[in-house]
Amino acid sequence: MGGKSTDTAPDMDYADYLGLDGLFDCQHPQSDAHDELLFIIQHQTSELWMRLALHELHAARAALEGDSAETSFKMLTRVARIFEQLNSAWDVLRTMTPSEYTEFRPSLSGSSGFQSFQYREIEFLLGNRNPTMADLHEKRPEAAARLKEELTRPSLYDVAIARLARAGFEIDDAVLSRDLTQRPDPNDSVEAAWRAVYRDPQRYWDLYELGEKLVDLEDYFRRWRFNHVTTVERVIGAKRGTGGTAGVPYLRKMLETVLFPELWSVRTAL
Repeated sequence: MGGKSTDTAPDMDYADYLGLDGLFDCQHPQSDAHDELLFIIQHQTSELWMRLALHELHAARAALEGDSAETSFKMLTRVARIFEQLNSAWDVLRTMTPSEYTEFRPSLSGSSGFQSFQYREIEFLLGNRNPTMADLHEKRPEAAARLKEELTRPSLYDVAIARLARAGFEIDDAVLSRDLTQRPDPNDSVEAAWRAVYRDPQRYWDLYELGEKLVDLEDYFRRWRFNHVTTVERVIGAKRGTGGTAGVPYLRKMLETVLFPELWSVRTAL
């Protein structure tokens, strides 16, 4: 950016490379309300950031499966920072008042962020799994198939636990051979393994750093969820969501979900 291009296609400029013509043609407000463009761009840019997050998470999982933990660390750090960006985006959306949102809310019809299949894939990849959630995306067969395929693979945390087992820690067979379509329950053997890692970080430095990268990622993910709840409550109060969810009560319930439970409970045990 800013330097002279050495590309073999001299006619390609900045807008061509980024596909800006197509990008700018993706905003189609359904009303004359001034703030609807803000609402659309907020959600479109969030989906772009989530696309990058998935790109990094898939690569990080592959690196961990291939015994290349160090390679995954940069990717996991990047995902945490992506969610930091997503957190900042709520600050922009919160400049919209309830009165302004009411002007175009009917234009959304039944569309809702609850229907984001990329967000669902992030949750599945991180370990928060529920097969019925994949069924909600049957309107988009490719997305539904991708989600169902994800349910056949170990989550990022499953792969991290498998690394603990390969390092010689005794992990219960029920954990290592669990039903991948479901969210796992906290397990004492997993917490015991992390406890050993955190008590001797120099000996288990790669696992120690992996644990901290995962905690950092979930930390930012939790903040994103919290800011989501606060923004929705600020704009629509206790109204039901456009996608049929209970709105704020549903989002508050999601705050209770813990992705990597033993990495949090081990802090009490140390």
